[in-house]
Amino acid sequence: MRVMVIVKASKESEEGAKPDEKILTEMGQYNEELVKAGVMLAGEGLHPSSKGKRVKFSGANRTVIDGPFAETRELIAGYWLWQVKSMDEAIDWIKRAPFGGGTEIELRPVFEMEDFGAEFTPELREQETRLREQMEEQAKS
Repeated sequence: MRVMVIVKASKESEEGAKPDEKILTEMGQYNEELVKAGVMLAGEGLHPSSKGKRVKFSGANRTVIDGPFAETRELIAGYWLWQVKSMDEAIDWIKRAPFGGGTEIELRPVFEMEDFGAEFTPELREQETRLREQMEEQAKS
């Protein structure tokens, strides 16, 4: 199963504070463990919401809203995409992460094709497979 591991924003991350060399080293070692174990598929830190945008959809209308966004506890500071056998395995991995006090992490399963049932027709499955293959090829180049 794939799991999205969401690192929630903090007051410091929203202020644009950069991690120090110690945490960068610890996080680098942790990420290396994840990669060696075949768990980590992707992962990135995000700039503060002050550099972001939101697009609100209302019927045919699209409204662009400039950051920063008010509710820090609802914002994301970074993420990983992991391949694990179970949610319990993901929890075991995240408990080893080098975060200090106050950090909040959210783990959510990623939908797989099988999760959509009969509505996800063979044609739609074929399209999804083709698109994933194209993305993998583009990522290589």
